[in-house]
Amino acid sequence: MPNRTSDELFQLIHSLNKTEKRLFKLYVKRISGNDDLKIVALFDALDSMQEYDEEKLLKKNRSIQKQQLSNMKAHLYKQILNSISHGSDDIEIQLSEQLIFARTLYNKGLYMQALKILDKVKSSAKNNNQNTYRLQALIFEKKIEAMHITRSIEGRSGNLSNESSEVNKHLFLLSNLSGFALQLYSWYVQNGHARDEKDEKAIKDFFYHNLPVCDENKMDFYERLYYYQAYCWYTFILQDLLGYYRYSQKWVDLFEENPAMKSFESIQYVKGLHNLLSAHFVLLNYRGFEDSLKLFENFAASKEGHKDVNTEIQTFIYLQLAKLNEHFMHGTFTQGLSMVKPIKEKLNEYKLHIDMHRILIFYYKIACLYFGSGNNEKAIEHLNIIINRKPDLRTDIHCYSRLLHLIAHFEMGNYNLVEYLIKSVYRFMAKMNSLNIVEEEIFSFLKKSFSLSQNEIIPAFKSLKNKLEALKGNPLATRSFMYLDIIGWLESKIENVPVQQIIRSKYLISKKNRMPLQQHLI
Repeated sequence: MPNRTSDELFQLIHSLNKTEKRLFKLYVKRISGNDDLKIVALFDALDSMQEYDEEKLLKKNRSIQKQQLSNMKAHLYKQILNSISHGSDDIEIQLSEQLIFARTLYNKGLYMQALKILDKVKSSAKNNNQNTYRLQALIFEKKIEAMHITRSIEGRSGNLSNESSEVNKHLFLLSNLSGFALQLYSWYVQNGHARDEKDEKAIKDFFYHNLPVCDENKMDFYERLYYYQAYCWYTFILQDLLGYYRYSQKWVDLFEENPAMKSFESIQYVKGLHNLLSAHFVLLNYRGFEDSLKLFENFAASKEGHKDVNTEIQTFIYLQLAKLNEHFMHGTFTQGLSMVKPIKEKLNEYKLHIDMHRILIFYYKIACLYFGSGNNEKAIEHLNIIINRKPDLRTDIHCYSRLLHLIAHFEMGNYNLVEYLIKSVYRFMAKMNSLNIVEEEIFSFLKKSFSLSQNEIIPAFKSLKNKLEALKGNPLATRSFMYLDIIGWLESKIENVPVQQIIRSKYLISKKNRMPLQQHLI
């Protein structure tokens, strides 16, 4: 598991690319004084360190006194931000810079020049769906008009007031929708999917009592984006997979209709593609998955996909998860093992930037890859990394990691350990309120398996498979099939072939008899 450091300056320096490091040094040389030359030495020292160690830093740089270090770090941090934000093509940074210029001109008494810049800010902000900056410009413009004799004409005050009211309405709705979507996403990160009827009722009540009153046809870009996100999280939590697909598709389509926003909101676009691919994955829409994956790969190869470190990292995370899912869908688990080493190397490279939630998902996916390829020892090794962490978020990942860990030991014939694990995993899942009828049937089968003869075990596998297949239409059972292809595993035991062979055969049959995506989703 990657180590992490908490020093903010160290993190900032190690997030810079070669071009940004060169620009920083050029920037400092232009404004250089003795103090600035010292911060360049501090910059180089921190840049050369693999892990932040203050004692080692001071020992190797005798010119830096301990009592000076705090102020030097603060000054260096500020200068780095100044150097990399100057000339940025980020629309929000550009608008902020223009507002600063307008304020500077106003303070100089150049009111007409300030108003001219504010007009440009409003126009640019409106064209790029940046209503917060549009409102700031309007507030400043009204202040100038109210305090000074400028270019005021009859009706101008009314126009400014009406424009402000319009922007405020949009911002009020945007604030409510974005907060609402965030609350739903937070529930999912903490709990995963709805586990029982109580969860279902709680989520439905929360959703319909708090969904802002709005008209989708009258919304601007950001309002629609958060509206679709809210429905996306809601349907996913409830395991309404068709609803999840529809709103993920709307999310991506919104960007396809507004292509310029792919650059301004690249992370939101990437997240939308991730959700759309996840929807195709859980619905086994092979054609839709392939088309969406091509769309994602095209974006990853584009200029927008490399606009900054954050976009590159998020693109890496979600594109690699999609490619892992592609191996799961196609039954090419052994082939997919070639991805493990490069993924781990990237996780280490990005260790300062990737949250633990994402890391847990990667380790679970890698464990599934090993399990599907028949390497239970390596599957257990990766599952133990998750199991040994405190289950403070994504309790569903912890639960299914333990269940897969139990099944891997069953596969290896470690029956003494399996007998203990059945009780341990059952207690854990019950404590986390994550047991449903699917898991109950699995535990019941595993308990009975010890007393079954060789002639009885295959009929028992068949009986469990029939029971689980009958539960596939139950929404509260859907989650179990999303995390574990338990039916594929049972079929592999019944037919005495590797599990990846079972999944591969299903994929090839589906590919041969492929029907249009729209027909598949009806």
